[in-house]
Amino acid sequence: MSLAGRVIIITGGSNGIGKACVERLGRDGASVVVNYYSDEAGANALVSSIGEDRALAVQADASTMDGITKIIDEAVKKFGHIDVVMANAAMMMMRNVENTTEDDFDNMFKLNVKGPYFLAQKAAPHIRDGGSIIFVSTGICHHSLVLPDYLLYASTKGAIEQMTRVMAKGLAAKGITVNAVGPGPTATELFFKGKSEAQINALKKMNPFGRFGEPAEIASMVAFLAGPDSRWVSGQTYLVNGGQLDVVRSACSSYQLRGSRHCSHYHVPRVTKWSLCPQLY
Repeated sequence: MSLAGRVIIITGGSNGIGKACVERLGRDGASVVVNYYSDEAGANALVSSIGEDRALAVQADASTMDGITKIIDEAVKKFGHIDVVMANAAMMMMRNVENTTEDDFDNMFKLNVKGPYFLAQKAAPHIRDGGSIIFVSTGICHHSLVLPDYLLYASTKGAIEQMTRVMAKGLAAKGITVNAVGPGPTATELFFKGKSEAQINALKKMNPFGRFGEPAEIASMVAFLAGPDSRWVSGQTYLVNGGQLDVVRSACSSYQLRGSRHCSHYHVPRVTKWSLCPQLY
């Protein structure tokens, strides 16, 4: 599918899933604005690979109004308009209800929710009819097993999914679709950081395919949502996770349930504390 003539902004585009999306969309013919926060070399390498006539690197903090305005202004200055915005920049801290600080809460929501919200708001007037906004959620929001240490992160992504549903209705009159992708565990440098080989292998077994997703596989869904073939698709969150919809049966053996003698994925009446099994994380 050709994306020639389309101008696409990707925040957090210098590494991981964002990088894979920049590479795929550039290969499909799009002009790409690569936002980055600190990885200047990575962003510039992507621009060089696509060509400076079709790519632009913009250093900006995607969680601030000044940063968002800079991204939009530089994109419009170079290309004249915008067709697609992908709000990819995000952070993840493992926090539960007991150990979350106010700063943790504010920082996560600032980048993961406020940033995408106002990026969409500021970009919308420049997006042409037939354009799209793409948010990034997570498969965690759809697992039957709710993991306590993902409370803060899952809360921000839950907000993203509701934003997707409601914003899609508000922007439909402008001819703009709004969707989200929800990746499962994906083989990025950040995902592997700090994990042993045993931990990685245990995590692989949670997926029916016995492997992690590749960033390029997430990019394939993004390419569809960024192109004209998705013009009748809006308000949806698409899970891109190899069918990992319910991790309960495979994950229960990797968790300790303190205060209970048994584990039922329907009801655990006497659980007083969850803790991650050290063999897994």
